[in-house]
Amino acid sequence: MNEDYTPTELLAYVAAGLLEDGKSVFVGTGLPMIAAMLAQRTHAPNLLIIFEAGGIGPQVPVLPISVGDSRTFYRAVAASSMHEVMSAGQAGYVDYGFLGAAQIDPYGNLNTTVIGEWDHPLVRLPGSGGANDIGSFCWRTIIVMRQDKRRFVEHLDFLTTPGYLDGPGARERAGLPAGSGPYRVITQLGLYDFDEDSKRMRLLATHPGVTVDDICANSAFELIIPDQVGTTEPPSPQVRRILREIDPTGMVIGK
Repeated sequence: MNEDYTPTELLAYVAAGLLEDGKSVFVGTGLPMIAAMLAQRTHAPNLLIIFEAGGIGPQVPVLPISVGDSRTFYRAVAASSMHEVMSAGQAGYVDYGFLGAAQIDPYGNLNTTVIGEWDHPLVRLPGSGGANDIGSFCWRTIIVMRQDKRRFVEHLDFLTTPGYLDGPGARERAGLPAGSGPYRVITQLGLYDFDEDSKRMRLLATHPGVTVDDICANSAFELIIPDQVGTTEPPSPQVRRILREIDPTGMVIGK
């Protein structure tokens, strides 16, 4: 950890930078909330934040405890329902969606259901919730998760949420919207996208102090490593101040 910022602050800042002004984003509890709120308070004031419980377009004052917290409706353009916001995604109105995962494979497919055999699991996970809907119908999904060889795997133990399935054209063959799919992956080590041709995960940038060797040592599948790899920019003191205003109790950012 750099003495000037925490790993969580870095992840929130990198995630926020992916969100564009005038776009819509489906946000879950925790870090995705902070990233969306940070984007809205800095470079994307017209970002439309959508919460699973039905809040659409709020100006959230401080970090909510969950997507059902009353603050997710603060100054919102609509206080609707889960049915309404999921329908908006299915209708193609949601640009970005945030997801987490226990496992991810080279094509951005996600597992949040079970580790091990379905009938005799080592770990039973929470399941899909809205993750399958978000990964299926939001135009671009941003995955935030921890990276190691148990999580970056060649083959998932269970497919909960579709990425690019088994490669180019597979989403479309499955009936999912053409042009949709995983957009970025953010871990404690780096930032990734997906190769346009093969649809496999590709390293874009390492975080400060992280090497390409560190990246490769923490993935059980072969990542695409381009000739030029960037380094993510750490959050400035001003950004850190805003993050502390968003999460004054340190619920996610920490003390």
